[in-house]
Amino acid sequence: MPLFTVSKSIRIAAPVQQVYDLVRDFKSWPLWSPWLIAEPSAKLSYSDDGRGYTWDGPITGSGEMEITGGDPPWSIHYRLTFLKPWKSVNKADFFLAEHDGATELTWNMEGALPWFMFWMKGMMSAWIGADYDRGLKMIKDLAETGAVPSKLEFIGKQAAGGFKFVGVRSSCSIPEIGPAMERDFAKLMAWMEASGATPGGAPFSITHRWDPVKGIADCTVAVPTDAAATGEFTAGEIPACTAYVVKHTGAYRHLGNAWAAGMMHGRAKLFAADKKVPMFEIYDNDPTVTPEGELVTRVHLPAKP
Repeated sequence: MPLFTVSKSIRIAAPVQQVYDLVRDFKSWPLWSPWLIAEPSAKLSYSDDGRGYTWDGPITGSGEMEITGGDPPWSIHYRLTFLKPWKSVNKADFFLAEHDGATELTWNMEGALPWFMFWMKGMMSAWIGADYDRGLKMIKDLAETGAVPSKLEFIGKQAAGGFKFVGVRSSCSIPEIGPAMERDFAKLMAWMEASGATPGGAPFSITHRWDPVKGIADCTVAVPTDAAATGEFTAGEIPACTAYVVKHTGAYRHLGNAWAAGMMHGRAKLFAADKKVPMFEIYDNDPTVTPEGELVTRVHLPAKP
C-alpha cells in the first residue's frame, strides 16, 4: 500500500503542560480540529477512560482515535482509524519540547492509502499537511488567548458575480501569500486613488491556482470597477454565476478553514463545482480599522445551479 508521512510544527507562547492538556483532552478537539470546524454537527462520542473518541457525519466521514502511549507531558501516540469514506489505519503523534518558557508542538502522521489510490500519495501528504497547519494555528491561538478567531457560517448556494474589476496578479509560494496580497493591495489602492477610479463594491481576490503539492499560489487582488486598467494592472470580469458561499468571521490567518470546509462540502456533494468560473473571496470590512476577530470574508466557490 502507498505510504505517506506528514510532520508539522509550531511555536506556542504557553507552558508545555498547558499545551499537552489541550491536545490530550479529546473533548477539547472541537475547539481547534481542522476537520470538525467543517461539520460542527458531527456526532461525537467519547470513551469512559478519556483515551478515545469516535466521530460520524456526512461531511467528515466516520472513524475513531485511541491513545496508545506517550510520555506525559512530552508526547502522545495515538491510532487514527478511518471507516468512511474509505478504511485505513494510521499512526499519529504529538511531540512537545520546551524553549525558553514556550512550547514547540510537532504533529506527525504515518499512514497508508488504498492501493488503487497510489497516485494520490503526494496530494494526500500536502492536504493533510495543510490541515495540520490549520489545526496548529488554532491550537496556538487557543493556548495563548483562550479563543480561536475563526467562525464559519455556511450560507450555501446563491447568485454571485456579474461585475468588472481592475487588479494585480502575481504568483508566490503559499507561505508568502499573505505578504504578497498586502503588497499588491497597497499598489492597487494607490492606483485607485491616483486614477480617480470609483470602486463598485468591496475588494476581493481571485484564486487562479492553489497547488499545495508544489507550494505555489497564483492570485489576483482586485476591486470592482468599470475603470480601464493601466500599467501593471489588469482588467477582467467575474461573470454572473451561482456560488456556494462560506462566511468566515475572524483573522485572515485562519481563512484556510473556510476554503477547506467549502471543499469538504463539495466532496460531500452539497454542491457541484463550476470550474468555468474562478474561485474568489470578498473582504467585507477594512482590516486597518476592524479588530481581527470581527473581519468578515465571504469565500465563493462557483457551483452549478
